[in-house]
Amino acid sequence: MMRHVYLRPLALKQLRHAWGVSARLSSSTSSAAYEHILVSHPKPGVGLVTLNRPRALNALFTPLMVELNGALQSLNYDKNVGAVVLTGSAKAFAAGADIKEMAQKTFADAYTDDFIETWSELVTHFKKPLLSAVNGYALGGGCELAMMTDIIYCSASAVFGQPEIKLGIVPGAGGSQRLTRAIGKSKAMELILTGRNISGVEAERWGLAAKVFDTADECVEGAVSTAELIAGYSQVATKAAKEVVNKSQETSLREGVDYERRLFHALFGSQDQKIGMAAFAEKKNPEWTNR
Repeated sequence: MMRHVYLRPLALKQLRHAWGVSARLSSSTSSAAYEHILVSHPKPGVGLVTLNRPRALNALFTPLMVELNGALQSLNYDKNVGAVVLTGSAKAFAAGADIKEMAQKTFADAYTDDFIETWSELVTHFKKPLLSAVNGYALGGGCELAMMTDIIYCSASAVFGQPEIKLGIVPGAGGSQRLTRAIGKSKAMELILTGRNISGVEAERWGLAAKVFDTADECVEGAVSTAELIAGYSQVATKAAKEVVNKSQETSLREGVDYERRLFHALFGSQDQKIGMAAFAEKKNPEWTNR
């Protein structure tokens, strides 16, 4: 039976401590560094983070989230990594988060402890392109986690949803805001008010996911392949590209265009702009310095 679970808050102290810890990364899975996630490097320039709580369908809870944010922070500062893929198992990207961690909370507990606020730290502080490969269940906090990434790939059998209404609550980690921006008010309202789930095929058709694949393996391989392509470009340019696209979600069109132009002009001060344009004129492959 599918578990409807939701995210427990991260103590800001725990989160910042985790981000200060440098995880050991290698070409193989870093099992010694983490208990609830796996970190590997399947392709040059690509980091792969796999949620690893198979018995709980990758249900999100505080220890896992502390590890996830710590791993992402380490990857963020790793100069050899240009893009990262976040995935789960074939059965579940993340089925939600553990209700036991929040069931007995009072309003005062949630409000004074800033319950779930630090969830957004993942998006705020991670500057490199972040892709998600979603297979199986991505419900509640799992759906919200996927929507925090920059590009969502999924398999046809993936299941997305915000079923919080069935628990007597609403999404609390950005689900109502990001889902509405992705698929529009009417569709988002329907899903959130009914608790209905959608398939990976629907997610791609509605614009929530960028691509849909037939199988889970193809989904992960596709995400890693795209991440490898992105990692092959200048990290200065990819960081700027992510920044300007994200800005479009927060400002008016005029403000967004002005911001984009300023960043476009700023890149003329980078070494990689000179390298890229010179290589194009000379019909050579650019050798980026990431400066």
